[in-house]
Amino acid sequence: MALTLAFYLPQFYPTPENDAWWGKGFTEWTNVGRAKPLFKGHYQPRVPADLGYYDLRVPQTREQQAALAKEAGIDGFCYWHYWFAGRRLLDSVFEDVVNSGKPDYPFCLCWANHSWKAKTWDPSVPDKMLMEQTYPGASDYEAQFYAMLPAFKDKRYIRHKGRLLYGIFEPGDIPDMTEMSGLWNALAAENGLPGFCFFGFAQGSGALGKAMRPGIDIVVYDAMYDAVYVHLHDKTRLLQAKLNSILQRPNPIPYARYSKVATEKFRQFPDTVPCIDPDFDHSPRSGGKGVIMYGSTPRLWGELCSKTRRLAESGTQDGLMFIKAWNEWGEGNYLEPDLRYGRSYLDETAEALKK
Repeated sequence: MALTLAFYLPQFYPTPENDAWWGKGFTEWTNVGRAKPLFKGHYQPRVPADLGYYDLRVPQTREQQAALAKEAGIDGFCYWHYWFAGRRLLDSVFEDVVNSGKPDYPFCLCWANHSWKAKTWDPSVPDKMLMEQTYPGASDYEAQFYAMLPAFKDKRYIRHKGRLLYGIFEPGDIPDMTEMSGLWNALAAENGLPGFCFFGFAQGSGALGKAMRPGIDIVVYDAMYDAVYVHLHDKTRLLQAKLNSILQRPNPIPYARYSKVATEKFRQFPDTVPCIDPDFDHSPRSGGKGVIMYGSTPRLWGELCSKTRRLAESGTQDGLMFIKAWNEWGEGNYLEPDLRYGRSYLDETAEALKK
């Protein structure tokens, strides 16, 4: 059966860095709460239901999240991990998960190795670099390994084909991925660990080449940007799409189009691990400039989830699949209950992933 993992965003508690950049108390909820509909039928703002506007420093919230995910048939969380040449950000929640041993729910890590720029969270402000991602070399790779060693030794840490599963969001940005992978596998052996299964993340088929590089074992492939390209370059709407871009008006993408393109692309690239999105709407962060999908429903999501599970089980990666994401509310990309649909997305997930 397919091993299904959901990406997990930890940016739901205040940090000194976000306080300095955006004002006291800023979290992902700040943008979520001020989102507005940009066209007729646009589903904004989105309001959380069962878990409310939570603070991830509260252990009970994390326990509830794990319980909901487990009930839905999701096998574990893949936490986004932030490392900037020895400096970790948004690490308090995951540190507490490791140190407390709770929730008793499987996890792995994916290094979100991209620079942070102001426009990511608010395009109305002058763009500037907030945190630049650099790669000092072997000493920094070693420092990161030992910083995360308690997590790698945790019995909850997920293994794929007997090895620790670890992701790289932008593998093409690392100067020498073989240096990092070779060093980490050597350090793993020295510390009594079985070694790593490194996965690269590819946003669209155009990124597959950068992700499929030496040092990466498998590629997790999200076809959302392929659907965006196919939709906006359709000859019947190309001129309108270009005009909307000039006028900075949104170019919404039908969820049904995304689902169709994703299924076709996953069949085209059976050697990759499929990653699917329950929805996507970047407007809470970027207004009409970002990607916006519309028309997602629990039923359509359940159908895509079921098709993807079957494709994952027939592919070459031992039935591994990802969901992006569990709780990326600022991108309209979540499975957690909201006021409009309640637990319906979770119910459809459970039906599609029946073990």
